[in-house]
Amino acid sequence: MDAAEFRRRGKEMVDHVADYLEKIEERPVYPDVEPGYLRSLIPTEAPVEPDSYEDIMKDVERVIMPGITHWHSPNFFAYFPAASSYPAMLADMLCAAIGCIGFSWAASPACTELETVMLDWLGKMLQLPECFLAGTHGHGGGVIQGTASEATLVSLLAARCKAIRRVQSLDPKKSEAEILSKLVAYTSEQAHSSVERAALIGAVMMKKVPTDNLYAVRGEMLKKILEEDKAAGLIPFYFCATLGTTPSCAFDHIADLGPLCNQENMWMHIDAAYAGSAFICPEFRPLLNGVEYADSFNFNPHKWMLINFDCSAMWVKKRTDIIGAFKMEPLYLKHENQEKNKTKPLSVILQHWQIPLGRRFRSLKMWFVFRMYGLQGLQAHIRKQVGLAKEFESLVRADKRFEICAPVVMGLVCFRLKGTNELNQSLLKKITKSREIHLVPCQLSGSFVLRLAICSRSTESRHIQQAWQHITQLAFELLQEHHH
Repeated sequence: MDAAEFRRRGKEMVDHVADYLEKIEERPVYPDVEPGYLRSLIPTEAPVEPDSYEDIMKDVERVIMPGITHWHSPNFFAYFPAASSYPAMLADMLCAAIGCIGFSWAASPACTELETVMLDWLGKMLQLPECFLAGTHGHGGGVIQGTASEATLVSLLAARCKAIRRVQSLDPKKSEAEILSKLVAYTSEQAHSSVERAALIGAVMMKKVPTDNLYAVRGEMLKKILEEDKAAGLIPFYFCATLGTTPSCAFDHIADLGPLCNQENMWMHIDAAYAGSAFICPEFRPLLNGVEYADSFNFNPHKWMLINFDCSAMWVKKRTDIIGAFKMEPLYLKHENQEKNKTKPLSVILQHWQIPLGRRFRSLKMWFVFRMYGLQGLQAHIRKQVGLAKEFESLVRADKRFEICAPVVMGLVCFRLKGTNELNQSLLKKITKSREIHLVPCQLSGSFVLRLAICSRSTESRHIQQAWQHITQLAFELLQEHHH
């Protein structure tokens, strides 16, 4: 394919994408295929002679689309939103064209510098304390990670490294292996499974802290466990707080937990993967009070801030803590600007802040979206979706057969039919099988609960009304069957 053909095909592809997104609700939101469906639809080996582009595009519809769960359909209410917008897609095209691998400043200075500035822009939108911003006199700064799971892992490894050094400075005879066997990390029993996985990869013990009746961790619950563990000779070193848990969007009490972590020399990481985007709205910002005690903070603009995957924003209070855990400098990665730039904040080398060495120019997406929407446009998007969740909540509350299972704070509604778990499992089976809307469940206090999350940028009130009509129709049929 030469430049001339690329121009033609590229314009066709933009039309193809726009058509797909404009007509997406005509497609069943959930695929009707069995595992392994795709293998029989395409040859067993790559072609020796080139195929035609027309054939490839025909096969997209024949082979790929039947196996797609349409995340951007307004009838998709599962998991949490995956952000998407036209400015972000355009920026992603440019990112692919530039195609730099931004491991060091010299590898593409703009890649490192725009990222650092974009995380300052975003940090200011969230009113983060100045110590987290790179363009201040503080020692912190921000970096784009691939996912929140990656940010959790990076923070845990940095905390582990810091804890080992601290214990060794007090007791040089202790071996690293001995210290490692006594380190304990903590998180909520409602935290995402990726937090537990980080401890698994980091080879440290992790304990789950029980939550209150609103599924949040409070200071006294953590304190109790810490006392027991220290008495048993263990070394608490890390706590991952969640703002907006995956099951019910609950908020740990970071204003109480923060001072406790600080006095115990524990690293506090805050995972606000979904909810973090909403903190740009003044009415939601109080939920982030206590962030000043954190060592690191992370949320996913790629969930709810119109920037497509992957773009997970992470800030640290002390960049040396992160760099100290991951720094390696072979000659081929050094460059002359490093030496003379020691004092300037912009000679940040972001490879030391992450697991992989390479990185895409992801800050272009942030720059395009922030400029094309403005802070007000981003706030309007969040508020509209919170409003839709409130609308769904009121429909559920008006129906005596159903109950709301957790406070509706943002764009997530947890609800169920009053009755057994089996009844609700049957209802979800019916919903999934009919493929009109897509939901996933969660477990709250032993109950099987349905989650409805406002996900697509194109979701409107009529989609909420249709979804509820559909759910109640299936519930009616289900209850009739049970009575007979």
